[in-house]
Amino acid sequence: MPDNNVLLHPGSAPEHEGGAAVSARGVVSRRSLFDTAIMRRAVIDAVLKLNPRVQIKNPVMFVVLIGTAVTLVDSIAHPSVFAWSVTVWLLLTVLFANFAEAMAEGRGKAQADTLRRTRTGTQGRRLDNNGNEQRVAAAELVAGDLVVCETGDVIPSDGEIVEGIASIDESAITGESAPVIREAGSDRSAVTGGTIVLSDRIVVRITAEAGKSFLDRMISLVEGARRQKTPNEIALSILLAALTIIFVPVVVTLAPFGEFAGGNVSVIVLVALLVCLIPTTIGALLSAIGVAGMDRLVQRNVLAMSGRAVEAAGDVQTLLLDKTGTITLGNRMASAFYPVAGHREEDLAGVAQLASLADETPEGRSIVVLAKERYGLRERELGPEHVFVPFSANTRMSGLDVGARRIRKGAADAVKRWVIDQGGDLPAELDQIVERVARAGSTPLVVSDGPRVLGVVELKDVVKQGITERFAELREMGIRTVMVTGDNPLTAAAIAQEAGVDDYLAEATPETKLQLIKAEQEGGKLVAMTGDGTNDAPALAQADVGVAMNMGTTAAKEAGNMVDLDSNPTKLIDVVEIGKQLLITRGALTTFSIANDVAKYFAIIPALFVATFPELNKLNIMALHSPQTAVLSAVIFNALVIIALIPLALRGVRFHSSNASAILRRNVLIYGLGGLIIPFVSIKIIDLILTAIGVF
Repeated sequence: MPDNNVLLHPGSAPEHEGGAAVSARGVVSRRSLFDTAIMRRAVIDAVLKLNPRVQIKNPVMFVVLIGTAVTLVDSIAHPSVFAWSVTVWLLLTVLFANFAEAMAEGRGKAQADTLRRTRTGTQGRRLDNNGNEQRVAAAELVAGDLVVCETGDVIPSDGEIVEGIASIDESAITGESAPVIREAGSDRSAVTGGTIVLSDRIVVRITAEAGKSFLDRMISLVEGARRQKTPNEIALSILLAALTIIFVPVVVTLAPFGEFAGGNVSVIVLVALLVCLIPTTIGALLSAIGVAGMDRLVQRNVLAMSGRAVEAAGDVQTLLLDKTGTITLGNRMASAFYPVAGHREEDLAGVAQLASLADETPEGRSIVVLAKERYGLRERELGPEHVFVPFSANTRMSGLDVGARRIRKGAADAVKRWVIDQGGDLPAELDQIVERVARAGSTPLVVSDGPRVLGVVELKDVVKQGITERFAELREMGIRTVMVTGDNPLTAAAIAQEAGVDDYLAEATPETKLQLIKAEQEGGKLVAMTGDGTNDAPALAQADVGVAMNMGTTAAKEAGNMVDLDSNPTKLIDVVEIGKQLLITRGALTTFSIANDVAKYFAIIPALFVATFPELNKLNIMALHSPQTAVLSAVIFNALVIIALIPLALRGVRFHSSNASAILRRNVLIYGLGGLIIPFVSIKIIDLILTAIGVF
């Protein structure tokens, strides 16, 4: 998706009868990291989040808020520039943390607002028991209602087509302008509320209850404020809360210790020490990291039904990928002509082209094109006596009859039977060529002109460019790839070898897919897969990460825990990378947070007790000007580093394909070492500035 997509403003969407439809280019668009409208909204939300009932959801920052209140009272009772400075910067620390979360949530809220506009005012033409139409609001429709949709109508809610076939504009969901075909009685019968009928007439049975449509689910999913914390995020929050609780009594005991040692440790200094000791950096950014991870999926047109699925994607160890459309282009293309019985290749190409003139399938058109490219053969004018013979599942052949001449192309066994029935003979080398083509992973089409077999056309399922390199990257990350296909084992093995997958499952059925997933999970592995049909639903439900195609059936979308709005099976690889990026970002910023606490300790601890214990001055390795500037410098840095890291939390740490140990070494080197060095340098610079302006 282009980076320059912009969110539609109210009123900019095209109007259609029955309601307004807003292009989801606004739903899933990539907004600039610091969009002005979102920033304005985030500033207001940051202040509103100071409400203790909201702030308590983040235990670390709740403690900082309480500390701010304590220093405020002390500053009023014992006013000084130092006391008020610490109080102001502690308040800014909380506001900056709230701002980070509000920025992440704001992106989701903006997308949710756009989605709501697609739903506002939409109406449907409901059929009563007598078949009469009644126009009602979309919100009044319930599961089981039948609605009529014709050209230009907005489909009012999710449902299944029970009558008719239509071209549907799904840009309000996927952002793609190309229409899709939806038809009753097929695996492509599901339709989504908010999409537009471009042609024909359909009758839709509503499957969603009021307020529970796919559009409603999209709104709640992309709106960060409603996001549920993931298990790993909850565990880390508990750890941060535990560390905070441990440091509270430690700091409190320093006051009597200081008095016993003959010193006087003020409340302001103790609160500043507590705030710098507890993991405020990661505590401030933790929620923003999670919300931003979900947002990055939305930018790729993937909706995760839970944050747990995003995290699971980051830990996936086995990927099940369909061959057709994922590993290969999906359309078999003519790649070679193999003549038999002394016939010329050009003669074979000419007859195969004639047999394909009326074949509108990609395979048929590719034969026409290949014959033209190889031998300059162009589509020929046929007389009125010609009759096209379409392909059927019974004959497994297609072709052309011109007078008494009968040309056929099709499956090897079908054409061979037909030739024998015509009184012809089968060339000795035919079976060898057919077997060789099949072993190469291609599909052999036998071509005959009456009782004479001319040869074989090879239809090759072309492996997508670059897919082999992607699988190599996944292997480096420790992820095992398994190709799933309905092809026979010979064809599957050839494609698997060319694509570079680790394993394959041939002649796959819903039962064998489910068994494979369970076997992998019993071995302690997390499994991801894609699917679009009702027969994929059991496997999608069993997989740890099940990505359902939006163009697929309702059963598939309900079974999966992610929905790919573009219906692009290769998106599964992107989903895994985004999941890993989320986990890496959280780990990197946690490492940085813990590391930068060390520098703050060296700034404040010597400042507290240097008067009582002069030996501690040896720890003042930054040579800070005074205890007051040391404490205030640490507090200021503690606040500013949150703002500095917001872009990284929202954008995520850059992902590089490598194994876990390499990622760990990189994080420790960059964010661990950086977390040690940057605070030392920054605190010293702030101390010099405070000294230069003569505040203390």
